[in-house]
Amino acid sequence: MSLKDSSEAIFSESPGKIALRILAKDKRSIISLSILGVIIFLSFMAPVFSHYVADTNPFESSLNATIIVHGAEKPVLEASTTGLGLGVTPIGPTWNIRSYFLGADGQGRDVMARLLYGGRSTLIIGTTAGLLCIFFSLLIGIIAGYRRGWIDAVLSRILDIIWAFPVYLLAISLSVVLLTSGLSIGFIHLGPGSFALPIVIIGVVYIPYVARPIRAQVLALREREFVRAAVGTGAKHSTIIFREILPNVMPSVIVFIPIIVSLSMLTESALSFLSIGVQPPAASWGTIINDGLALLYTRPIVGLAPGLMIVFTAAALNLYGDAVRDALDPKTRARGD
Repeated sequence: MSLKDSSEAIFSESPGKIALRILAKDKRSIISLSILGVIIFLSFMAPVFSHYVADTNPFESSLNATIIVHGAEKPVLEASTTGLGLGVTPIGPTWNIRSYFLGADGQGRDVMARLLYGGRSTLIIGTTAGLLCIFFSLLIGIIAGYRRGWIDAVLSRILDIIWAFPVYLLAISLSVVLLTSGLSIGFIHLGPGSFALPIVIIGVVYIPYVARPIRAQVLALREREFVRAAVGTGAKHSTIIFREILPNVMPSVIVFIPIIVSLSMLTESALSFLSIGVQPPAASWGTIINDGLALLYTRPIVGLAPGLMIVFTAAALNLYGDAVRDALDPKTRARGD
């Protein structure tokens, strides 16, 4: 095929198809999606692992439980042999998939089972909060950028107020307040221990970081010739937004999704580590790290395992975000790389 034919074939494709083709050949995309696929699959198989493989309840304490290790019966919680000999030390990893594969925590619960359940909680909260943030950011950014005037001024000042607070300080403050009282808005009521609370809190605190760039892009698009032409022909505002503005904003929104989901997961883990996110007996990677804090010198695997899962997941999401950004770059599409 000649260079001319190749160029014509490339430019005859839609931007979406070109981006998908580039992503399908991008090693970063393949590696990151493979890592995410494995983590998501294992996390959502938590009930299967807990009930049919390990035969344990990861949400109940097992202070007097015993297991068979190399033919000998051993207690899950052994008397401490360090320091003053006070307290207990949980059993370490047995590397037996059917029995305390990663050992037990300070309450005798299976760390592997809690790790998978914790992954499910962190992934659900992080993804939902990220998508919630993207949705409202897109809505606010388009309305403010397209309507301009006093609407833009009011929405921009609200974004500025949220922007003025450091993300984690605002998230911690909201969590501390809402953790005790819950959240009631009209007919919507979220209880103090609801999973929806950290989703709403995390989704809200990141809105300015996405809405402001979208607003700026819409303001620039509002002055472009094709938008002015649509306005001149008497097209409805909804038609202009959905046919002219939104398609040109979506590439930026798509790039934001993995980044915001990654940040939301990290924030959820931080809140849960501080005991103001997911509440016991439910588990998240942050709460498991908190459980392992007291066992850092005797059973470091309890805190290390969820920490590594957070690192791998966040790294994979950011790597995939980089691949998506490059795939949607017009220069990359023009090269057909």
